[in-house]
Amino acid sequence: MGTTKTMRISSAYVIAAAFAIGALLSVIAASVSVNVIEDSTEIGVRRSLDNNDLPWAEVRANGLRVILSGTAPSEARRFKAQSVAGQIVDAARVIDRMKVQPSKDIAPPRFSVEILRNDTGVSLIGLIPRATDRDALLSRLRDIDGEGQEIEVSDFMETADHPVPDEWPETIDYTITATAMLPRAKISASAGEVHITTMADSREARRELQAELSRRAPPEIELALDISAPRPVITPFTLRLVLQDGIARFDACSADSEAARERILAAARKAGMEGAGACTIGLGVPTPRWAEAVEMAIAALDDLGGGVITFANADISLLAQRGTDPERFDRVTGTLENTLPEIFTLHAELPEPEEEKDLSAPEFVATLSPEGLLQLRGHLRTKRTRKTVDSFAKARFGAGAVHMAARVNDALPAEWSVRVLTALDALARLSNGAVTVTENEVSVLGDTGSPDAKADIARLLADKLGEKARFEIDVTYIEKLDPVAQMPTPEECVADINAVLAENKINFEPGSATPDAEAASVISDIADILKDCGEVRLEISGHTDSQGRAVMNEQLSQARAQAVLNALRARRILTGSFVAKGYGEDKPIADNDTEEGREANRRIEFRLMRPEDDTSDSAGSDETDGPTEQEAQDTAPDSDTADDGAQSADTEETNDTQQEADQQDEQD
Repeated sequence: MGTTKTMRISSAYVIAAAFAIGALLSVIAASVSVNVIEDSTEIGVRRSLDNNDLPWAEVRANGLRVILSGTAPSEARRFKAQSVAGQIVDAARVIDRMKVQPSKDIAPPRFSVEILRNDTGVSLIGLIPRATDRDALLSRLRDIDGEGQEIEVSDFMETADHPVPDEWPETIDYTITATAMLPRAKISASAGEVHITTMADSREARRELQAELSRRAPPEIELALDISAPRPVITPFTLRLVLQDGIARFDACSADSEAARERILAAARKAGMEGAGACTIGLGVPTPRWAEAVEMAIAALDDLGGGVITFANADISLLAQRGTDPERFDRVTGTLENTLPEIFTLHAELPEPEEEKDLSAPEFVATLSPEGLLQLRGHLRTKRTRKTVDSFAKARFGAGAVHMAARVNDALPAEWSVRVLTALDALARLSNGAVTVTENEVSVLGDTGSPDAKADIARLLADKLGEKARFEIDVTYIEKLDPVAQMPTPEECVADINAVLAENKINFEPGSATPDAEAASVISDIADILKDCGEVRLEISGHTDSQGRAVMNEQLSQARAQAVLNALRARRILTGSFVAKGYGEDKPIADNDTEEGREANRRIEFRLMRPEDDTSDSAGSDETDGPTEQEAQDTAPDSDTADDGAQSADTEETNDTQQEADQQDEQD
């Protein structure tokens, strides 16, 4: 029995041990299998992530699950890592523990607007800050004509909620100002930058438009102008080049294309012209071979060593220098004549050796002083010619500016009168200078404020005197004489006015809107400044002290500002862009508790208005929202110290002055 029991127990142990060993072997085998699977999964997912440029993602397999960790540079890259892992294993087994790198502040977009204006209206395209007052912008564009008739505005702008860039408000204000000035234009604007593309009616209009647009641009805005003008019709088609002492210069230059201009300027530089040079492209060229003929003529003049070459349409005049070798002159001019295009005719002249000047030879001299006074002396052919010349001079220079001192000489040639009148016409294009007419030559010299004056004079003389005429032009362009270049900016105008007011105030009769006796000279000084300023948008603001009721002070200040505006109008100042505004006691600059402070607060100021300023209070017209002068004076005892006995007479005088100014404006 004992032996049997012992054997049974031993068998049970053996069986249990076998099961234990089997279980252990199964666990070991399963563990090995799991590790193999995990390693294989990690390797496969890791390789796929690397192949998709996702090296930042970390992979760890935990059984059948794949855990992704690491910091993704963006949400899109994190999502891509998930997708790549999901292609290797079941996506449900992918555990996302990845983080996303904190995003930096998003860079603001580049705000810009493009305004297109033509006969059909205005279109706006671009991206603007959401904080921009869109309705106000569109309203201002609809009213840019200023005639009460709205312009159609098409709005294609989008907005973005980002901070408004620096200089954006100033840029938009200037853009609207430019749009109002240009009936047809494309204006591209971004913060601090404006590019304007438009067309002018003529070169003169282009110069004025360039100057005005530049003058009105705030200093913080970078302005680019692309203003084209129709090609002028040049009659006659003129070119004149002077070569002296190895230096060439153009008195006038015309070309029919960009390519022709470059060929002509290159030929002039080869002959000794310094600098870039200028040549006008225009219509009216007599032949497409114009540039070729000019090149030949300039080369011939260079070969001669100096002289003058003048083209007037197809007629060419070549005047050699005195002392040129006759044989060389004949050879060069003969070659030129035979090689010129068929349409051109050459007139070549070699001056005789210089002789002692005949002091008895007749001449006519006209001298124009910087003050505009014209003196005429010398010889004229007949009494009738003298009367004609006198009348012509008075018509061009002013009846009170001409002093006639010429005498009659009936031995003069028949063409003398034409030469004199042509010379005076040329002199009228100068600011100051002189013209001299002799039997052989017309000489023009002086200063001008027009950069085109020299070319215009050369064209005039060639046209009126003929291609064989000899003339000399010595005209200098001086920028300070150019009214366009010297026109002050609006800021400079206001600064000059305020400098006058800093020296002398505009004072009024006590309690009234009538300027006192000393104010007239101050207003006249301001009027003199405004005459040179062009169209400037100004606010004339009136201010009082705090004595009296506020509403009465506001009415009095409005009447005083309007009185100054009326006084400027009476002095022939265009006040259509001016506004009279009364602020009463609202803007003191000193303490109202002292007499000195109250005196300082009673003042008239001039302020430059920006496009966003409200002009509804007054527009420089006869009708204003403020009180009449009589209404202001009726309330004066509550605001300023009044002299009741003087108010009635002062009011009548001021009203009479205003009525006279209004009547004069209607007559004009």
